[in-house]
Amino acid sequence: MSDDRRELGSGALVRLVAAREISARLRDKNFVISSVVILVVLLGLLAFQVALNAGGESTRIGLVGGDAGIEQALEAQGEALDVEVTVVDLADREAAVRAVEDGDVDGVLLAGDAPELLVEQSAGGSLEAAVQGAVAQTALAGQLAEAGITQLELPELTVTSLDPDADADAQRVVSAIIGVGILYGLLIMFGQFVAQGVVEEKASRVVELLLATMRPWHLLAGKILGLGLLGLAQIVLVAVVGVGGALAFDIVEVPGELVGTAVSVVAWFVLGYAFYAAIFAVAASLVSRQEDLGSVLTPTTLVLVAAFVVGLQAAADPDGPLAVVTSYVPGLSPLVMPVRQAAGDVGAWEVGLSAALAVAAVALVIRIGGRVYAASLLRTSGKTKIREALRAERV
Repeated sequence: MSDDRRELGSGALVRLVAAREISARLRDKNFVISSVVILVVLLGLLAFQVALNAGGESTRIGLVGGDAGIEQALEAQGEALDVEVTVVDLADREAAVRAVEDGDVDGVLLAGDAPELLVEQSAGGSLEAAVQGAVAQTALAGQLAEAGITQLELPELTVTSLDPDADADAQRVVSAIIGVGILYGLLIMFGQFVAQGVVEEKASRVVELLLATMRPWHLLAGKILGLGLLGLAQIVLVAVVGVGGALAFDIVEVPGELVGTAVSVVAWFVLGYAFYAAIFAVAASLVSRQEDLGSVLTPTTLVLVAAFVVGLQAAADPDGPLAVVTSYVPGLSPLVMPVRQAAGDVGAWEVGLSAALAVAAVALVIRIGGRVYAASLLRTSGKTKIREALRAERV
């Protein structure tokens, strides 16, 4: 067997394990269902946003009496209030009352010297504002005409935005929060896959057969690589669907910013997954039963939850001490830094430093964790303490 191991080489052995993990998960119904659920939720969010953008406020206003000027004034007031106004001509007060009671209109304006607005119970803000503005406008126009003033020269209003990028910034932050939420879910899911795979192999004694042909680090690296490629493919698919849908339905105004946020989330997934997958695998190697997994995975899961909560907080205060400090802490940074990048002004050197610290932490976890993994993998009775595993590995 050792000759076969030397013949295949480390790279080939790692690829074999990775291919085995990918094949096993693609046949796993839970993995397929979770992938479909993520896409369905994403498409649902896109559809909800499209519905919000398309569903502008509208009102139907009945009109009894008056001339063409009042109808035009009602429509003009609707445009000013960003409300779609539909004017319905009615014959008399009796028809007006019937139309309101039947729900055919939201209200009826009885035009005349003493204008009156009929409503079922109360007038909404936009309805009353549109009618009040139209009545005032036509009354003013009539009084000016009686005074011999038929045309007014009004100055054109110039609108100056103090923060023209506010909408784009908000879209970028929302995209980052959604991306980090998906990243958090994938880290939990694939970390659990790694841990469950380790325990399953220990419980079934498959690991003994595998270690007859390869070293422990081959198995660890293959697991992390195989599931990592699946996770990367999944988050890239989500990013492509999300960005493509947002652009196709014209949900975002600045596509370049959205693409940049998506790329940032994907890149941080790679670092976050490498860090947490190694920890989950090492933790799982300390136990021999699925029932014991919860006790060894809970601390790492709580760190992930804390990172997600801090990431959400960073959206509101990206330059606050908590967000800034945690964006450099390995394990927390993958869920905090993408939000800070979207919500604040983060320098390239900050992102580079955070990424470098994350890479160094991954290397350290794999180095130390690999020793624990190698020493505890064949221990199939009870729980193994990390200190015992490290001591046994040195012997």
